[in-house]
Amino acid sequence: MFIETNTKEFEILVKDVREIISNLNENVPKEVRGVEKILFCRNFLEEMNLVKRAALRKFVESILFDMHRVEASDLDFGGAGGLNKFWMRIHGNKKPMGHLPEFTNTEMNVFILNVLTEKQTELLLQYRNLDFSIDIREEKPFLREYRYRADSYFEIDELSLNVRAILATIRPFSALELHPSVAKLMNINFLKEGMILVTGITGSGKSSTLDSIIDENNHASNGHIIIISSPIEYIHKSDKCIVRHREVGRDVLSFKEGTIQALRQDPDIIVIGELRDNDTIVAALDVTDSGHKVFSTLHTSSAVETLDRIIGEIEVNEQERVRVRLADVLRCIVSQKLVPTVDGKRALAKEVLVVTSSVKSAIRNNNTTEIYQMIHQGNEHGMITMEQDLTRLYRQRRITYETAISYANQKTRIQQLLASKM
Repeated sequence: MFIETNTKEFEILVKDVREIISNLNENVPKEVRGVEKILFCRNFLEEMNLVKRAALRKFVESILFDMHRVEASDLDFGGAGGLNKFWMRIHGNKKPMGHLPEFTNTEMNVFILNVLTEKQTELLLQYRNLDFSIDIREEKPFLREYRYRADSYFEIDELSLNVRAILATIRPFSALELHPSVAKLMNINFLKEGMILVTGITGSGKSSTLDSIIDENNHASNGHIIIISSPIEYIHKSDKCIVRHREVGRDVLSFKEGTIQALRQDPDIIVIGELRDNDTIVAALDVTDSGHKVFSTLHTSSAVETLDRIIGEIEVNEQERVRVRLADVLRCIVSQKLVPTVDGKRALAKEVLVVTSSVKSAIRNNNTTEIYQMIHQGNEHGMITMEQDLTRLYRQRRITYETAISYANQKTRIQQLLASKM
């Protein structure tokens, strides 16, 4: 059972946890560091009975559950930078949680290792980094299930952990506020092929947007959706579509392998969690060329930057060919940011590029610098620049003038827009 972290029951759990690991710090030899220290912590856990290990996990799960109470998106702890505290990002701001107890780096190592399987621990020790997911479930007083995306890594010879809460419900597709023409591009009933990219920096809500698009197709279309992700976040329940989830490292070796294998699995939509490298980009172009609808993400902050990034990942002697292929298969790019609102929450600001014949020519001819102006003038096709959308949010009094300026990609352009609208 989850325990609220601001209750007497949680205080008792913390006391029990401290007792369980009370002799850990004094037993770690001072000369043991790095991987050897982590191995020592693992052995400490392995010698512990299952009841005690369950108490340690219950403690961590209660903190994970607390993320939802305080509306936090991320939890961080462990490592030298963690200062023995638990940190959370709440509405965009990361800060230490004063109501949570403090533990030493060694104790934090044990908490992290205790949520990993034996195989995951081996991978973490081998690669010094591990992406994985965490599921927690409570059946009484009523069923509650939560999923988290996690990343564990070494920091100055200690373990650190970042955990991101995966929303239990999906944002409605309508909440993306896309132009009707753009919404049609997302729907397999209207467009059965082509590549659509959702981009943004880490924490910009790309995965949530992608889940909204998948959910819309799942409930509105008949087909087969294959999702290749690292790790799998939201689990879509098959409705009109059969939805398959394949996690990199668990169900398939890589994004590239999963993408290529998908061709033999009769898909209508292929979702590639991220275009991380040259091989994945080429594989994504190949499956899109074959007449499938492909969705994916990149860590870029604008549509033009996305195009340049994709081409830049390709070997120089192949760039011209890939540029032509990209122009042929790309249908739309949505680049987004989550910006702080006047009520202390966050709103979605986005730039939308629709690949018209003019945009297609610009990509082919390597004239990507012309595309921003095409977006600016492409409202009839559903296009909008980040600066135009920030101006919209400002005019709706949802964000401040300073926020609009701060989150714009082009400062001079947004100052002109804001001045003309005032």
